[in-house]
Amino acid sequence: MLLADGVHSHVRGTAGNRAAAAAEALEAAVLAGVANPVVVGAIGFRPDSGSSLIVPAVVRRAEMPGGGDAQRMAAGSLRLGGSSPAAESGGNAGTGSRAAGNAAESGGKPDGGSQVAGSAGQRSENQGAAIAGSRSGSGFADVEASLRDGQSSWTVVPQPAPEVYAESVRQAVDLIGDGELRKVVLARALDLVGEQGVSVRKLLRDLVVADPAAHAFAVDVSAPGDPAPRTLVGASPELLVSRKGNLVTANPLAGSRRRTGDPARDAQAIAELRVSEKDLDEHALVAAQVAEVLGRYCTELDVPEEPEVMGTPAMWHLSTRIAGRVGPGGPSALELAEALHPTPAVCGVPVDLARDTIARLEPEDRGYYAGLVGWTDLAGDGEWVVTIRCAEVAGKTARLFAGAGVVAGSDPAAELAETSAKFGTLLRALGAEGAA
Repeated sequence: MLLADGVHSHVRGTAGNRAAAAAEALEAAVLAGVANPVVVGAIGFRPDSGSSLIVPAVVRRAEMPGGGDAQRMAAGSLRLGGSSPAAESGGNAGTGSRAAGNAAESGGKPDGGSQVAGSAGQRSENQGAAIAGSRSGSGFADVEASLRDGQSSWTVVPQPAPEVYAESVRQAVDLIGDGELRKVVLARALDLVGEQGVSVRKLLRDLVVADPAAHAFAVDVSAPGDPAPRTLVGASPELLVSRKGNLVTANPLAGSRRRTGDPARDAQAIAELRVSEKDLDEHALVAAQVAEVLGRYCTELDVPEEPEVMGTPAMWHLSTRIAGRVGPGGPSALELAEALHPTPAVCGVPVDLARDTIARLEPEDRGYYAGLVGWTDLAGDGEWVVTIRCAEVAGKTARLFAGAGVVAGSDPAAELAETSAKFGTLLRALGAEGAA
């Protein structure tokens, strides 16, 4: 387990020098006497923007008494966690990934954890992770709703209005039909204001309880001038890249359906994803780009020919798990993450044109949404995940983001509905379900 009670150092990196800044911070921590230091950080969607705090904390690696990486929430501080005990031991705590397709198709009820449905012989691994900073802290009508979770009410305002988002999707489809743009991911936000402060610890705990197999994180991303500490909180289903020794793993996701909890409807959604030309093409763009980038660094690379279907409590996703190996002196986890970011799963193809299209069509700056959050150690090992299913929390406010991939033939109403479904992860944890 990693505890945020070591030597803390706030270091801002810029595009191209973040890995060097992280290495310098680690070396400084060693000189200061920190044993096994780790840097954690977040990178914004636009790597050259102000939202690119790379080292919000330099922390010591702390083992629990008796060894192992058992996770806990320490009183007064958030945790920095690695894989769950079930993952480390290979055991089954009832909350990890499991084959879900047959269960759904046979009428079995999912257990609520992150699940995988696909070919035989799939891995059954709990990829839970938590990363924390040093502080805790679908209609087309105009929407401004008050919702109650038993303790506080919320005012919820969409940014932009749903009909404006749908029009942006229409414009993106036209651009794809007219020129070089092949895919663009368009996002929208929800601004929530409560009657009392948002508890980051409770929110993180509820996200982990709802989906223990997700990559959960809470990172202090406070900036000068913020009226209250600002925390990036989420439970991402998408591993961008990890490195452990010479083993490199990536798990791109693209192509989605809402998960309903009804076995028959979920079985239909899984079946549709497996044959949907639109979703398969969208997923292929992402998987191919990730494989191409990793292929520049890996001496070996295993890329499955077909995606599987992976489930979270809110969604079904097409998923490809890519594995490779790097040679001695190979790139660190952070260097690999920077080379991969942004993938077509959160940006588009071609990347530069998609990013410019996003800047033109999205009214709100994404900040850390669709960026990266993760950690790296002295050996270059680490884990970086895509910051989706997340919110930026400050005082009584929370800003949530969700996006959908737009390709040729995309339907604006369907893409709007997909973003609403993706908001569900955070809205349920905040007690504001139905706001999207």
